[in-house]
Amino acid sequence: MATLKEILTRRPVSATIRLTVPAGGARPAPPVGPALGQYRLNLMAFCKDFNARTQKYKPDTPMAVTITAFKDNTFEFTVKSPSVTWYLKKAAGIESGSSRPGHVVASTLSVKHIYEIAKVKQSDPYCQYMPLESICKSIIGTANSMGIKVLNELE
Repeated sequence: MATLKEILTRRPVSATIRLTVPAGGARPAPPVGPALGQYRLNLMAFCKDFNARTQKYKPDTPMAVTITAFKDNTFEFTVKSPSVTWYLKKAAGIESGSSRPGHVVASTLSVKHIYEIAKVKQSDPYCQYMPLESICKSIIGTANSMGIKVLNELE
């Protein structure tokens, strides 16, 4: 339960903006500029902070970012790691999943690949308290829906 002090110090939220921006590639051009500009947020401050936070990733890695804009024209943002589908496609070396999952196999991966992806995804705020086994099961389900077959060992 929130204390009275926390309730009184909360800033009113103007909007929650969700974007997918390439790592280290935030610029005041679209899609970032129009999305933040309509709420009168400081574009350059966001671009500098975002690029600094994502410099450890390879350039052009799609990063999901959630920006909370407040009424006093300030903002906070959280950066999540790339999506599971992006990791699966990179690990399998394919451009897209199967057009008929369950019938046509697009590629195969080993459980070791799934485990490595799960370790990266465990650092996400939403997966922070989930056991690694649950994250692995979720990733295997995503792989199956993409037409990627998961094997114990690759030949």
